[in-house]
Amino acid sequence: MPATGLPKPWGLQWTPIVVGAFVATALSLILVSFGTALGLGMASAAPTWRDASVALWLLSGVYLIFQSLISFGCGGYFAGRVRPPYSSATDDIKTRDGLHGVAAWALAVLIGAVLTALIAGVATRPSSTTQPPSATEPSVLSYELDHLFRAPRRPQNVDLTGERAEAARLLATASSHTGVLPEDRAYLVQQVSALTALSPADAEKRVDTALANAKTAISRARAASIILAFSTAAALLFGAVAAWAGAEAGGRHRDGEPISRWMAHSNRWHKSRVTDPRPLP
Repeated sequence: MPATGLPKPWGLQWTPIVVGAFVATALSLILVSFGTALGLGMASAAPTWRDASVALWLLSGVYLIFQSLISFGCGGYFAGRVRPPYSSATDDIKTRDGLHGVAAWALAVLIGAVLTALIAGVATRPSSTTQPPSATEPSVLSYELDHLFRAPRRPQNVDLTGERAEAARLLATASSHTGVLPEDRAYLVQQVSALTALSPADAEKRVDTALANAKTAISRARAASIILAFSTAAALLFGAVAAWAGAEAGGRHRDGEPISRWMAHSNRWHKSRVTDPRPLP
């Protein structure tokens, strides 16, 4: 029967869980910020992110998994290390430590999701120094729209928000199975010729270039989104395993045992050498 003040069997201790979650979240933010500074990111507001190679996308995904293993493993270790020991050693203590690690992992994931939503909300808020794209204009095609309606001379106070949004919806159909309809292409040529003072022939060339670039941009954005989603899911799953293993290691360290099994074998080998110093054959 557990002694007074010690945790009940299979009861969760929320103090070590919260500590482990905070440690995992802090390390994750540090490692993600470090990776972003090194360019290991698959999303950016700049149009040149689409020029990144597939190898860079894969490297970013591998780094995302790596930081998940490190951060959640350390968070799980703290959850197991801080958790109070039980009065008697039983076979299911390691399992209880692992459950505390998984609970810390789940809480850290929720904290990370909330922080990501808050950061995304602040980043998309308009300011005096930035001019975000229109809500009806997809940001992935902003560069193509700028090139499509570029003009050497244009009267001041001309608002092209409606025209850009309409052109963006037409450019988005370039990645569909049927592609852009002929009447939509002809309409785009008329719009570009009227708003940029280009000749019909030059406007047609610009529209064809914009359609080809839009199709490429949408395809690359879709590929990057798939890799990012798969890497995030894999990182979270591996993070749960790392949190469980880290919590078990923290529990062994708390109970005065070696953190890992190979260290236990190494300690037994050293003890045997002390008691039996004869040279090996």
